[in-house]
Amino acid sequence: MASALRRIEVGFDGGQVLALRISDDELASLREALQRGGWHRLASDEAEIELFLDKLVFIKTAGDGQKVGF
Repeated sequence: MASALRRIEVGFDGGQVLALRISDDELASLREALQRGGWHRLASDEAEIELFLDKLVFIKTAGDGQKVGF
């Protein structure tokens, strides 16, 4: 069974923000790679993305909280 995807936003030096949907495993891999810096390949639901981590300034993750709807 495939793991659920999580919405994240990554922000770069200069103000650009990239919104993605990635697995928890990909998020963990990204967080580990931040300590090394350099380039990192990230697989999202739409494409593979090469990120230059030295220019990354934030990662925003969406919570798994319940949503109210009718």
